Amino acid sequence: MPRVTCDRTARIIGWENISTAERGMLEFENVSKSFWTGTQHKVILDSVSFRVDLGSSLGVLAPNGTGKTTLINMMAGLEKPDEGTIRRMCNISFPLGFMGGVISKISAHENSRYIARLYGLDPDYVESFCRWLCNLGEYFDQPIGTYSAGMRSRFSFALMLALDFDMYLIDEGMPSSTDVEFNKKAGEVLQERLRTTTIIIVSHQAETLEKFARSAAVLLDGKLHMFDTLEEAKQLYDYETES
Repeated sequence: MPRVTCDRTARIIGWENISTAERGMLEFENVSKSFWTGTQHKVILDSVSFRVDLGSSLGVLAPNGTGKTTLINMMAGLEKPDEGTIRRMCNISFPLGFMGGVISKISAHENSRYIARLYGLDPDYVESFCRWLCNLGEYFDQPIGTYSAGMRSRFSFALMLALDFDMYLIDEGMPSSTDVEFNKKAGEVLQERLRTTTIIIVSHQAETLEKFARSAAVLLDGKLHMFDTLEEAKQLYDYETES
């Protein structure tokens, strides 16, 4: 991803513009982000700095409405900071559940092959992997626009894993599904990926993070508080949200 100048004080730097020696991490440096809701100025990040190295998965605890999805979207490059610099020095996934690159008028079969070509991957592999993991049966060959929300989420999750990123971004854990076979296979695949890749997961529930991350952070009032362990992060989170 090329460098994008957001304004005079905000930058996004992609790993293609970084020397080989510097690659292998995601970094926010003095990043700020806010919105006008129509009634108030809502601060998501206030001059936040942190770094996630490959091999060190991170869980972020944040109450609903504090900007979890915005944070994940900024990591993926889907939203720009108001100020500060974001450095992406590895191959980072789109967020789990993001369907921005998927065409609703065509099938999961056609979408998987099309997106595989965009990423320079084998279309046969990506299609077969998604077909196996989604477990959509004949619906895999039907237009995605006809899918339920759960079916679309399953396809997005399968596609994300098929594309083989260095770092995976997950908003609120696994896709919601009543399909027992999918839940079992998806959980096993994600646990296997944890051995070789890095996961950043955000949630309002500590239990969601336990399977994926040892270190954790808490997003509160525009500040990101970093901790070495999930237990330490949970103590602050519980204190702030229950008081």
